[in-house]
Amino acid sequence: MKRALRESLFQGLSALGINPLRTALSTLGIVIGVASVIMTLALGDGLGDYARNSLAVTTDVQTVSVASRTSELRDGFSFPVSGYPVFTLEDAGELGDAVGNQGEVTMSVSGRAIVTAPPAAPHAVSVNATLANYIQFGRKDVEIGRYFTDAEARRNASVVVLSHNLAVALSRTGDPAPMIGHTVRVRDRSLTIIGVMSAYVGERLFNVYVPIGAAVTTFQPSGVITPSMQVRARSIEEVNSVRDRVVGWLASRYPHWERGVDVELESARLAQVNNAMFVFKLVMGALAGVSLVVGGVGIMNVLLASVTERTREIGVRKAVGATRGDILLQFLSESLALAGVGTGLGTMVGLGGAFALAAAARRLASGIPMYAAVSTATLVTAVMAATVVGLSFGMYPALRAARLSPIDAIRHE
Repeated sequence: MKRALRESLFQGLSALGINPLRTALSTLGIVIGVASVIMTLALGDGLGDYARNSLAVTTDVQTVSVASRTSELRDGFSFPVSGYPVFTLEDAGELGDAVGNQGEVTMSVSGRAIVTAPPAAPHAVSVNATLANYIQFGRKDVEIGRYFTDAEARRNASVVVLSHNLAVALSRTGDPAPMIGHTVRVRDRSLTIIGVMSAYVGERLFNVYVPIGAAVTTFQPSGVITPSMQVRARSIEEVNSVRDRVVGWLASRYPHWERGVDVELESARLAQVNNAMFVFKLVMGALAGVSLVVGGVGIMNVLLASVTERTREIGVRKAVGATRGDILLQFLSESLALAGVGTGLGTMVGLGGAFALAAAARRLASGIPMYAAVSTATLVTAVMAATVVGLSFGMYPALRAARLSPIDAIRHE
């Protein structure tokens, strides 16, 4: 079988070489078709990566939130509940082990307090008690100084990071930089300022950031402090898997966790993003696939002409023992050879064109988020599409050749 396939492929390539110009023009159709598909899918992959990265920076679509349910609504009224778990640092560590390398876990809790730093007037602030990695989760930057370390967070060091707005308000000169190293009192505790957050447009509120263990000593008394945990998946595709791991961990710790814990993620936005990316690639790939079909028509024309020109040859081969399967295999081999050569050249042209077009667009108009990316799925799709086109459009000429009567074919002029 392998020998017959090799011989059929060799004969097919030899036959295609008889009229190289016609063969080249037919192959050009496949090259253009595959290049169009590759360019479209590569640009779609690039745009998808850009959109996902943007969403990861500007939204919480990759974050699964785990919070204690401290109240419930009945008839539109909020009533406190009991029996909910209060998460600890040990819980955050265990959840991190359960999630593994699919995500990262942080913990935070917010409250209110009064900050004093004479001679400035007291300021009411929102206190955010967090772990050290919260700054990555909150997509915040430290403009001056630094954020506290993991060791400082776990030993409840007497340090604090101010929001830019608060640092300006407490500074004597209005410059936040000299506030580094000064001491402020948050509630009844003295904390050393080690950092100032970056300013942002529309900033109005006053915020301070303290180690997670400082919540008890810095918050105004308001009942039990219930930290929440946030788990950020490495990618949008892994969000549902991370949520399943979170639910599994909760089930192993709390048999009836649904009564006292809320597990939330922006599933609607996540589904919207995934659906939008799929529809975009599907539509654009279908449009580009039209040119691939045109290339398939070219293959059919070449093979039909080849069948007509080689009718007597087919008759002679059948007369000396060639079966219908042999003739069918020969012409399908020619079709696949055309599709294979066109696919190889089209892939190189398509990838080069996609990256060149994206680079040119960014260069000519700064700010255009046009990028190209290559994924295994894109290459497999292009190869499979070209193979299907080669087989589909080569099948009719091959069947026509295989069904020829040996006597009629030998008598053909």
